[in-house]
Amino acid sequence: MGNTSTTRAWNGSSVTMFILLGFADHPQLQALLFVTFLGIYLVTLAWNLALILLIRGDTRLHTPMYFFLGNLSFADICYSSAVAPKMLSDFFRQRKSISFLGCAVQFFFFVGAGLTECCLLTAMAYDRYAAISSPLRYSAVMSQGLCTRLVVGAYVSGFLSSLVQSSSIFRLRFCGPNLIDHFFCDLPPVLALSCSDTFSSQVVNFLVVAVVGGASFLILLVSYGHIAATVLKIRSVEGRRKAFHTCASHLMVVTLLFGTALFMYLRPSSSYSFGRDKVVSVFYSLVIPMLNPLIYSSRNKEIKDALWKMLGKKRFPRS
Repeated sequence: MGNTSTTRAWNGSSVTMFILLGFADHPQLQALLFVTFLGIYLVTLAWNLALILLIRGDTRLHTPMYFFLGNLSFADICYSSAVAPKMLSDFFRQRKSISFLGCAVQFFFFVGAGLTECCLLTAMAYDRYAAISSPLRYSAVMSQGLCTRLVVGAYVSGFLSSLVQSSSIFRLRFCGPNLIDHFFCDLPPVLALSCSDTFSSQVVNFLVVAVVGGASFLILLVSYGHIAATVLKIRSVEGRRKAFHTCASHLMVVTLLFGTALFMYLRPSSSYSFGRDKVVSVFYSLVIPMLNPLIYSSRNKEIKDALWKMLGKKRFPRS
């Protein structure tokens, strides 16, 4: 009873608990969905943790690029873990409830990790620009102090922006119903339940996405514009191929994350379709964190060599 009165006093809402509908509209697929999502989450944890351990354990990977990549893997774990454990446990519950405060906390960590990831990808783009445009000065430009400041700045920017967003949303009044047509507390379905005017919250959301996402995207464009200009000046085909290979994985990850984020959060509310958005949400909340380490490591010789070294084996060149 104390929790109820506290929540009411905080935001004036009569709703103190939400019900997550999840995938209840597909009862025949519950077992298949649970096994699939559990497998995705376990692979996400395994690959990202393995990548972090490899980077920390092999001195050859103690470079700015892998320093950023290790933090990206940590952000991916936080990003996926904000959603997956609760979603998986709900498959076994008749009443898939989450408290008002729990919903706000889940949203805060999910958005914070996502925005942090955007900022880290921006820092990684600058790192690639420095490596390709100024290879002789690379070590001096990307010093340990600068790399640390960029990573700290990414976490502070991401979670501070998330705090602003969370405050603007969960200060709204929720009078009922309390059914969230989603498998976690995401922005569109939560806003749809508010009995207050949501215009100001939508403006805040747009500004946060525009400032953090827009600034990150602008820096990405400028960095890759300079990278493209530098690559075009390389005369040898092999040199161009190596330069492109250096950036290909990063470009793929950027396209996946920014593409889905722009689709989900920079749309008018009239275009929301919760059934379709659930599918997109599965992709960006579960699948992308699983794919990121695979994309970065699948064609990376240094990571493969570090893995073989960790396993106590030695790779021999093919004859």
